[in-house]
Amino acid sequence: MAITVDVRPEVEAELVRQAAVRGTPVASYAASLIEEAVHVQADPPTHAETRKQGERRKSLVEVCAMVSGLADDVDFTRDPSPGRTIDLS
Repeated sequence: MAITVDVRPEVEAELVRQAAVRGTPVASYAASLIEEAVHVQADPPTHAETRKQGERRKSLVEVCAMVSGLADDVDFTRDPSPGRTIDLS
């Protein structure tokens, strides 16, 4: 079924923005919102959609804190000697 819906420009702009954030075409995103509003799910949710529903998105600070200290015991120094003679002339 095809439906034409007239919305205010600011609603359209927000719809376009939200669809872009999700990487979804505007028409598909709008259809999914309507399906959600009437409690009908046409397709099973994607992994990303399921993850977003199940957990709060983490900030960059929280993600960095999760990996903080993982490489503290790794030696990242290098031998300053190139092991061979270098001619820069």
